[in-house]
Amino acid sequence: MAPQAPDNGERRYHMRIDRDGVWHHEGRPIARMPLVKLFASVLRREGDGDYWLVTPVERGRIEVEDAPFVVVELSAEGAGQDQTLRARTNLDEWVTVGPDHPLRLRLPRSGPASDPLPYVDVRPNLEGRLLRSVYYQLVELGDSHQLDGILRYGVWSAGRFFPLE
Repeated sequence: MAPQAPDNGERRYHMRIDRDGVWHHEGRPIARMPLVKLFASVLRREGDGDYWLVTPVERGRIEVEDAPFVVVELSAEGAGQDQTLRARTNLDEWVTVGPDHPLRLRLPRSGPASDPLPYVDVRPNLEGRLLRSVYYQLVELGDSHQLDGILRYGVWSAGRFFPLE
């Protein structure tokens, strides 16, 4: 992972995470999952939206096309307000959807303008986009709930209601 040092002293690694959550180095996918997990463990996102790999020795900027993680599986326990949803990322990391890992709809960062897509916070300032199949599963678990005087459709998890519209 030889960084390139531009004139301003900032390092840029020739790495990117594509829309499907695949990590690439110099245009080629990184095939070794333990290496991808190692890189992901030092991934940070700055307030300006830039992504960085940060170690005690150096830091370098990387490109992220949409979100650094993709949610590939969803599990549900309970029902209604007692429901708890757990999401698994493409890097086999599980999070419980709730106050610490909220679910939201937003427009994608890149690509053609489209309908809002579902995302969940995986780590502080790092999110995962739900695969379409996982989103459909989520919609099947949904129910209507009065929120701020408006009847909304969404899902419950860990005692919190997340609108899906």
